[in-house]
Amino acid sequence: MQPPVCYYRVNGVNVLSQVLPVVNSISRNSIARSIVHSGGWILLLTAASFAGQQATVSSYHDPAELVRKAVQNEIKAANDDTARFLFRGTKTTPKGSTTRLYVETKEAIAGLVVAYNGKPLTPEQRHSEEARVERFINHPEELKKKRELERESDERTMRIVRALPDAFLFEYAGEEPGSAGIGRADDPLVKLKFQPNPRYVPPTRVEEVLTGMQGYVLVDAVRYRLASIDGTLFKQVSFGWGILGHLDRGGRFMVQQQEVGDNLWEISSMSLRFTGKILLVKNLSIISTEIFSGFKQVPSDLTFAQALELLKKEESAMADNPSASKLAHK
Repeated sequence: MQPPVCYYRVNGVNVLSQVLPVVNSISRNSIARSIVHSGGWILLLTAASFAGQQATVSSYHDPAELVRKAVQNEIKAANDDTARFLFRGTKTTPKGSTTRLYVETKEAIAGLVVAYNGKPLTPEQRHSEEARVERFINHPEELKKKRELERESDERTMRIVRALPDAFLFEYAGEEPGSAGIGRADDPLVKLKFQPNPRYVPPTRVEEVLTGMQGYVLVDAVRYRLASIDGTLFKQVSFGWGILGHLDRGGRFMVQQQEVGDNLWEISSMSLRFTGKILLVKNLSIISTEIFSGFKQVPSDLTFAQALELLKKEESAMADNPSASKLAHK
């Protein structure tokens, strides 16, 4: 919602923190916490308060207000620490696919690689991967650093989410039913087209990318949740005042979110396709798709060490059921 935690770094520069931090960190309950785990645009209103209501086009004469309410809900859900999950993420790039298991904890997000290109790790790979994660337990300063990076990514993400209602102009573009991985199955979603608001002035470099983006958003107008955001750069966008580099026109991202039960929402997929330059000379290419599935709620007070043990047990269960790994790879 890493949302899973997805960091893309080139020469020490966290590129997507300038592009769309939303897709850089995925965490429970929302696209906003997520990033993209992970990434996650998230709010929480109890379903009971909307019992019997139906979403209709005529109910929402002001698309901007609908988005504003959804964003307020997403922020509220992102700040809710009462629900944490274990889940699986399979990330595919031109070089192949990597499957990880993730557990959200009160300390940080624990992640463990369990397969490459759909194949379980060799004993040597598994030993190396477990040692990599265990270093956070053996070296508390490393875990503290990891937690701080996640917090900073969350803060950048929330800046983007808060800016959405003001940064764009929205217009009604129809309705679509929710489906697997998008919203709530068969429930209506309002489709809105968005384009930059010419009056919007980005307060920081983080929000600058929004001035060159247009696309569509799907909103659950009953629960006020963002089910999908599909954005495309219609012009070249510079970051770091053009000194660090730029993103080419045509770059695209898509983040989808689904209800995983009891009115709790999590990111179901993220797709990124960007090209550009870093420091004006080094080519930049980010092409990846990550699918998240198998959400299981875990205790909210789980420690990082306990999460690692849980990940090892889950990995063993997957090894005993190879079909699960193949399904994740697909």
